[in-house]
Order: sequence, then C-alpha cells, then structure tokens
Amino acid sequence: MPSGTAQARDESTRDRVARSILTNGPSSAAVLAERLELTPAAVRRHLDHLLGEGLVESREERVYGPRGRGRPAKVFVLTDSGRHAFHQAYDDLATTALRFIAEAGGDEAVAEFARRRVAEVEDRYRELLDAAPEGKKAEVLAQALSSDGYAASTQQAGAGEQLCQHHCPVAHVAEQFPQLCEAETEVFSRLLGKHVQRLATIAHGDGVCTTHIPGAQPVSPVSDGESARTAR
Repeated sequence: MPSGTAQARDESTRDRVARSILTNGPSSAAVLAERLELTPAAVRRHLDHLLGEGLVESREERVYGPRGRGRPAKVFVLTDSGRHAFHQAYDDLATTALRFIAEAGGDEAVAEFARRRVAEVEDRYRELLDAAPEGKKAEVLAQALSSDGYAASTQQAGAGEQLCQHHCPVAHVAEQFPQLCEAETEVFSRLLGKHVQRLATIAHGDGVCTTHIPGAQPVSPVSDGESARTAR
C-alpha cells in the first residue's frame, strides 16, 4: 500500500477517535475501541499521537458514589486546542457551503438558510419560554442559550434588559454572513414577544453579542372623566 494512502487512512481514523471524544465526552481507550470497532492497540496508537500533538489529554475518570478496588480508569478528553481544531474545520466547511448558496441563489437564499437553521432552536426553546413567567423569560432564554454553548446572561438596562452572549460558536461564519445574526435576533423577538434590538455582535468584532430587550410599556392612566366618557 502506498505510504500516502496509509497516512490518509491513519489521519481519518485519528479524526474518528477525536470526534468520538468530542461528541461523547471523556472516554477510555477500551470504550473508544468498542464504540469505533477498532482494536485497543490501534486506539492507543492514535491516542498517543493525539497526546503528542496536544489535542487530547488524559485524566482519571471521575467516579460518583463508592469507588471499587483498583486504580481509576484513565479517560481522554479534548484540549482547548483540540476543540478549536474541530471548530475551525466546521467553520471552513460552513463558510464554503454558504458561499455556494449565495452564488447560486443570492443573499435571500442565505437568509432563508439562516431562518431554517434557527427554526429548530426556536422549536426547542418555545416550550421553555411559554412556561416562564413574563419577568423571567429573558433569564430562561439565557439559560437555554448557555446550555447550547453561548455562555449567555442577562442584566438590567434602564427600563429593559440586555441579553449578553459571551461566546458564539458560529462567529467566524457570521462575520461573512450576517444573515445568521439577523435570523437569531428575529427568533429572540418571537420567543420573547417583543421587538428586540441587537446592539453588538462578536462577529463584528465586539467582545459580547448584546441584545436589548425593552421592558413592558407603561399603561397610560385614565382619568375618571375619561373613563366615564368611554363608558357612555
């Protein structure tokens, strides 16, 4: 077998090992071998390479409850560099795909793609937001976003609130295709039942994605005379 073909196959298998850790969390060599249908020796060889590249690290498996005899199992997790390598690969693929969509169908096609992408998020969040008290909806939205990796929080801002997202998994893609941010803002408006305004985005170089959520509009007091006239 040509050495180039063998190297490509090794890299593909190594990618599967790392991707399995990314998807399933800390994993032992034995679990990886079973999950990927590889021999333990092959998995250990790829793990050694990933360790040498600084893409994974090993640690003792956390045990909840009584610990049995013997040494704790060793599990492998992705390092920050390993996660970044995956995100960069996804960014490149997503940017290429969106560029093709833009060339084939124009900006509106990209906008439609963005709306369909966030529709699934809206469906998942809808039940949570509908069940939340009116004054807690922004906080519940922030919690849901945090669970999806956006590190979101809320803070008071005058008569309203600000929703702050301290991390954006698609920032590099949204830098070129702001339709992603626009579709997300539209979803926030629908979920909160208010017209929200995006003030800053990580994609545009700001430190935090900031969305202003207006407070409840005060009800104008009605005088007794006006009430009487209305009742006639």
